[in-house]
Amino acid sequence: MSGLLFRGATVVDGTGADRYRADVLVRDGVIADLGKGLTAHQVVDAHGLVLAPGFIDMHSHSDLRVLVERDHLSRVTQGVTCEVLGQDGLSYAPVDDRTLPELRRQLAGWNGDPAGFGWDWRTVGQYLDRLDAGIAVNACYLVPHGTLRTLVLGWERRPPSAAELDAMRELLAQGLREGAVGLSSGLSYTPGMYADTDELAALCAVVAAHGGYHSPHQRSYGAGALAGYAEMVEISRRTGCPLHLAHATMNFAVNRGRAGELLALLDRALADGLDLSLDSYPYLPGSTTLAAMLPSWATEGGPDATLARLADPAARERIRLALEEQGSDGCHGVVADWSAVQISGVRTPQLADAVGRTVAELAAARGGTGTEAFFALLRADELGTTVLQHVGHEENVQAIMRHPAHTAGSDGLLVGARPHPRAWGTFARYLGRYSRELGVLTLEQAVARMAGRPARRLRLLRRGTIAVGHHADLVLFDPATVADTATFEQPRRAATGIQHVYVNGTAVLRDARPTGALPGRALRRTDRGTR
Repeated sequence: MSGLLFRGATVVDGTGADRYRADVLVRDGVIADLGKGLTAHQVVDAHGLVLAPGFIDMHSHSDLRVLVERDHLSRVTQGVTCEVLGQDGLSYAPVDDRTLPELRRQLAGWNGDPAGFGWDWRTVGQYLDRLDAGIAVNACYLVPHGTLRTLVLGWERRPPSAAELDAMRELLAQGLREGAVGLSSGLSYTPGMYADTDELAALCAVVAAHGGYHSPHQRSYGAGALAGYAEMVEISRRTGCPLHLAHATMNFAVNRGRAGELLALLDRALADGLDLSLDSYPYLPGSTTLAAMLPSWATEGGPDATLARLADPAARERIRLALEEQGSDGCHGVVADWSAVQISGVRTPQLADAVGRTVAELAAARGGTGTEAFFALLRADELGTTVLQHVGHEENVQAIMRHPAHTAGSDGLLVGARPHPRAWGTFARYLGRYSRELGVLTLEQAVARMAGRPARRLRLLRRGTIAVGHHADLVLFDPATVADTATFEQPRRAATGIQHVYVNGTAVLRDARPTGALPGRALRRTDRGTR
């Protein structure tokens, strides 16, 4: 009689198989039985509701917020029970006393830099220990390539020496031994953009030897998108390292209607036996920092050097040429369209009136050009500005999510006055808009992309599907009403239709209300899988 029973649930088990009706019994944090007529001391009436494995966010930027905002409502209210941190080649482990303050400044636009926060780790293992001290959902971690490079080379724009490359490889191996699931790279961000193919291949060989995977934010999602994807596939081919393409999109006007070319490239790689997957978010605009649009040479040396160049007229003119005429590599090789770049957050409170306005609108209000407004905002906000880029195409979004290697990732930033709503809405949007309303995916396909497939990529042991003996990471939702409510104007609105969420058998959302429980922990990679 002991345990928790979901009675009469419609089970969508995360494998892609057809739904079925069952009672599901949870005992001691594990699914103990599936069947009919089961009994337990505590019963949840699940008639008319779908019981699914908890969703896994394959691309999350909660590295600090999961520790600062402990209830983690942006994920809990969507049914997310695990997220993958350390994305885009930049995060906070491994670090030393020199690089930690540099990275805190570099990443303030993504994660904030909370006052009074205790930075009591330096290694990957110590960061994972900090997660174990109490988080709302489970988390995996990728060793960030740019963070490694900063530790060994600083912010220099050059190839590593043989000794420096060996040092990066050993730091990476240490992080993997301590439990990281793989390597991330951010090849349009400083300093990751300074790495060549050989450097990345040398690191991916280490990842392959430890059973992890490479998740690149590749060099371009605009003019050089297909070449960038091809480079990542070639690295996987050379090294045998499994490849997971982060936020796999084809954006900007140059790529309208070209998702099929990307998918053909991936299909050829899969036919050749490569271990390949991808994630995407179900929205059109992207989100990043305003400083990311700068050409790579302008960011060499780190934030102070970048600000010094922005104060230099000759350097500003060279940057202007890249942005307005040549196509900055930081802007994905396309000429900047300031009417498509909308301010979503600022670090400096005095600049709050810029939020919600495009750079073109700021320029018109101040009587200058878009590039001049760009320079002024970067300098006044000390590179801390975040933006939305309205550059996506619906036909590409739908084509990519249909691909059999597809998984879901929010790529959500949680700071700023008006962050991208994907941080609060991605998973409910897949279920509501793209499954129920548009029929792009069946409900079974959507849940498999959000649970079963990510679990396989992460080599999670006994997670991601509903089966006896699996950990009770579960979400119970109403398939008729589940929907995202977050908008670009009100981006922190919780999803509707998500009724109950359990992490390791403990409720973090009950009757659509957060419980405040912190049952999550770091899930560490081992030789046999991630546990």
